[in-house]
Amino acid sequence: MTSTEPPERSSPEAPWPVAMMSGKLKEYIDRLGTVWVEGEVTQWGLSGGNAYGKLKDLEQDVTLSFRVWSTTLQKLKEEFRQGDRVVALVKSEWWPKGGTLTMQVFDLRHVGIGDLLAKLEALRRKLSDEGLFAVERKQRLPFLPTCIGLVTGKDSDAEKDVLRNAQLRWPAVQFRIRHASVQGDRAWAEVAGAIKALDADPEVDVIIVARGGGDFQNLLPFSDERLIRVVAECRTPVVSAIGHEADRPLLDDVADLRASTPTDAAKRVVPDIADELARVRQARGRMLARVTGMVTTEIDRIGHIRSRPVLASPDRIVTDRAEELTRWVARGAELLDYAFERAGQRVVELRAQLRALSPQATLERGYAIARLESGAVLRRADDAASGDRLRLTLAEGEVAATVESPG
Repeated sequence: MTSTEPPERSSPEAPWPVAMMSGKLKEYIDRLGTVWVEGEVTQWGLSGGNAYGKLKDLEQDVTLSFRVWSTTLQKLKEEFRQGDRVVALVKSEWWPKGGTLTMQVFDLRHVGIGDLLAKLEALRRKLSDEGLFAVERKQRLPFLPTCIGLVTGKDSDAEKDVLRNAQLRWPAVQFRIRHASVQGDRAWAEVAGAIKALDADPEVDVIIVARGGGDFQNLLPFSDERLIRVVAECRTPVVSAIGHEADRPLLDDVADLRASTPTDAAKRVVPDIADELARVRQARGRMLARVTGMVTTEIDRIGHIRSRPVLASPDRIVTDRAEELTRWVARGAELLDYAFERAGQRVVELRAQLRALSPQATLERGYAIARLESGAVLRRADDAASGDRLRLTLAEGEVAATVESPG
């Protein structure tokens, strides 16, 4: 080029400098002036007294960045947050050196609750009424999962955080990883497909859906009704680890466990091997102390029992009873001898009485008993007639006699 001034029309032989192109863009954008625009606040944050955020078109997937200087922010009568539907008086600004476009907000007003937020709230109420968020439907996570299913973006920080923290806590844990888009129109379908595949895997004990945060707009796929219903039908426990505290996608409500970050998910799904070993040692120590205490108590009890007289000198009971038995035997013999002596004396007395009353004694003194042939005792002489035969009983033997004449 021979001229120092840039040509009005560019060509391969006479291209414009970058600075010229950037300057012309600034001139063209500045002519636009201030305009009122309507959209959805998908990101809102404060820094250094100024507000920065993003404004999304209500119909199309178009988003622009904006900033609100502190002087303008102080004049606003309303508070704003992510999800609000607003109209804003903005002026487009082009920064020539950096080649970036932003909008400076001079006024900001609410139009009503944002369409996206309203739709999400309506969907949340609908699914809640169906019982998809009920606590009774939540499944308990396994204490020590052998295999963990992980759905996340490829080569994402969320994937690295989950793997690193889980393996630090339990090195033997295994993973089945399914990569999927975590933002954009395809995200819900890819995430749902990955969850279905892991749910069908019999070796997977729990599924973690991880994403490293993001703005409200980027999290919308995790509130898609179709994805929520897929998670609700899972037989495998699902952990939501989207990593965004300000917004709760519906996945957080339907999941069996909500983790604040991917790191938190790894810590809540996988137990710490050091902590578990410490608990095992503590349990073993308590068991040993308890068993030792029980054994010691029983040893003391056995010692007390053995110290009792009956066990300390087992023959004593026999000795004491033998002496007592000897006394009773001696007493029995003494009483028996006394009884025999009394009985002998009684026999002598009865014998004397019997002998005194017995006819035999009379017969021994020379008397005799006369009986008629009929056997009747003859007591009077008149009872016998001449010629009657009599039998005379003597002290020893009998003799026959005949009555010659009665006296």
